[in-house]
Amino acid sequence: MPEDYFGEHVASRYDEWDAAAFAPAVVDPIVDFLAGLAGDGAALELGIGTGRIALPLAARGVPVHGIELSSAMVARLKAKPGSEAIGVSVGDFATTRVDETFALAYLVVNTIMNLTTQAEQVACFRNVAAHLAPGGCFVVEVGVPQLRRLPPGETVRAFDISAERLGFDEYDVAAQGLVSHHYRAVDGALDVVSVPFRYVWPSELDLMAQLAGMTLRERWGGWRHEPFTSDSETHVSVWEKASG
Repeated sequence: MPEDYFGEHVASRYDEWDAAAFAPAVVDPIVDFLAGLAGDGAALELGIGTGRIALPLAARGVPVHGIELSSAMVARLKAKPGSEAIGVSVGDFATTRVDETFALAYLVVNTIMNLTTQAEQVACFRNVAAHLAPGGCFVVEVGVPQLRRLPPGETVRAFDISAERLGFDEYDVAAQGLVSHHYRAVDGALDVVSVPFRYVWPSELDLMAQLAGMTLRERWGGWRHEPFTSDSETHVSVWEKASG
């Protein structure tokens, strides 16, 4: 079982710290995108967290089930209106099985990188394929590794310098890993949260999908169907399970 980096210390402040991500202007295009793929079927969210996407997606009439490692995050989700319609399995989304079949599975905001080995990421794709109905889709939103911005010989890149937070990614290029460090002032004291990730390239994800019996259907630079280009800093990719 992977280590839970989203326990009570993070869960109790998660929605507040990431308040901008809950704004309708951010959430609505994601829900539109996912609802269009789900159609009349059900959706499986890997890393459901406190329900930022699952709750509005369920409110649109899409049945949603989630897998989440952090019991503290699940408790926050279950305290929210509308959560009674959402089932949640507590566990590692690379291996946890749900006794249902889904038209759609999805991972948002770099959550695939919470699996810190290639083997775990491959297992995740295979686990998703086992849950999808024929013709079902797997959607992943994840950043494109920003190694071009990392000067030779340096290992740290700032990603957020603001009055609310200082954020730095510490790279281990040889191991294809990074640790994301977040520094905030909380109740007059310095609060530090550091979370390890394994960054992954679009082509590598395509190969993982192929190993799991899925093929790339589309890739965008964002949820509003922005073109994916060499300058894109993130991508939203959709892989489809074979129909037969």
